[in-house]
Amino acid sequence: MASKASSFAALGGLVYSTDSGRHCPDCGKPVAECICGQPQVPEGDGICRVRRETKGRGGKTVTTVSGTPLAGEALKALATALKKRCGTGGALKDGVIEIQGDHVDVLLAELARQGLKAKKSGG
Repeated sequence: MASKASSFAALGGLVYSTDSGRHCPDCGKPVAECICGQPQVPEGDGICRVRRETKGRGGKTVTTVSGTPLAGEALKALATALKKRCGTGGALKDGVIEIQGDHVDVLLAELARQGLKAKKSGG
């Protein structure tokens, strides 16, 4: 019968932690060496599609921008710039920028001004 350890010193330095530390949870490499956590540029034709939607939003109109050839911080910065340009709120969900209200024409002009190809999608 094995005796029970009565102190931490008796465990021989064994420590259990649920904290993953500074290692990537997917590949186990240190965060500085990991590339799997880096945002990947989404695949597509590089054209931003701007459309007006109301479905699933309780009748509220939202303008969405999808297919942007940006990722990570650049996409967040674009979303912030578009929200400021329209003077409304919005969100960035799964690579799709959502701007509150009907701002299709304003967003098309702003995306073209920033050097991105954009086209109107939907009705």
